Amino acid sequence: MKAIVFDKKLRLAQDYPVPKPEKGEALIKVHVAGICNTDMEITKGYMGFKGIIGHEFVGVVEKINSRKIGLLGKRVVGEINCGCGICEYCLKGLKNHCHRRKVLGILNKDGAFAEYITLPLENLHKVPENISDEEAVFTEPLAAAFEITRQIKIKLEDKILVMGDGKLGLLISFVMKLFNPDVTIVGKHKDKLRIAKRQNIKTILLDKLKIQKSYDIVVDSTGSANGFDLALRLVKPRGIVVLKSTVAEGRAINLAPVVIDEITIIGSRCGPFKPALEALSKRHINVAPLITKIFKFDKATEAFDKAKERDSLKIIIDFR
Repeated sequence: MKAIVFDKKLRLAQDYPVPKPEKGEALIKVHVAGICNTDMEITKGYMGFKGIIGHEFVGVVEKINSRKIGLLGKRVVGEINCGCGICEYCLKGLKNHCHRRKVLGILNKDGAFAEYITLPLENLHKVPENISDEEAVFTEPLAAAFEITRQIKIKLEDKILVMGDGKLGLLISFVMKLFNPDVTIVGKHKDKLRIAKRQNIKTILLDKLKIQKSYDIVVDSTGSANGFDLALRLVKPRGIVVLKSTVAEGRAINLAPVVIDEITIIGSRCGPFKPALEALSKRHINVAPLITKIFKFDKATEAFDKAKERDSLKIIIDFR
């Protein structure tokens, strides 16, 4: 099969072996897959991953290694964490934190930049018919945005700031707006901020932002190692900082402000697919403006180059 493989550098493979679904797994023919910032960080050394990258996808179930065949022939998206099923975390419904977990295209499991992938049936979610493939590919990052709403209680009187006007930052601002009217997104790009403004979200350019402790909740989705420091300078005492960035680069962090201002720090990763699909199906969230360009597999190298450009948002690779 065709696949995009990373091993010190990206290469396009034409004859990569088709994976075989293990017991309880499905074989899925990928329609489209989206390039995520995490994919870009992996190419810089994040997680030390080697293999097929990619974890945002939509496809059709072609084969099931189980008696449960309800999803056969159905269009699906999939949660990316595959737990062992028997550890204390898995038994508590926390497979995302299983010590033996595999993560699609990130940790010990070939990912979605390929014609075929495998995932456990329990990870799969049927895509409503009124959601296009190009919209459905946003389900995983949109679910990550909804995860914040499960981790903290958002009050109507809260003043919320989302840092970063990339695709994840925009999705987070869309979700926060569903729960609270006072949401602002700050970034460096007028065109990207304009997308949020058109969805009735307040925007501000970074060089116009007043650096003062003005916000009850600050979400760092900058993808920068410096984001956390800035967030601490913007959150109110006893406020909440939510960390959404995964970056390969490390740096020293001064934790004194966390103690002095009694700040709550929340690490936030993957999230629930059901509300993400519902938001897309009911048109509560419009992701279409985030699609920059769609590339065929043979142009995948160009796709990654385009994803690196400052004005790019979601780049999609079409395997159909």
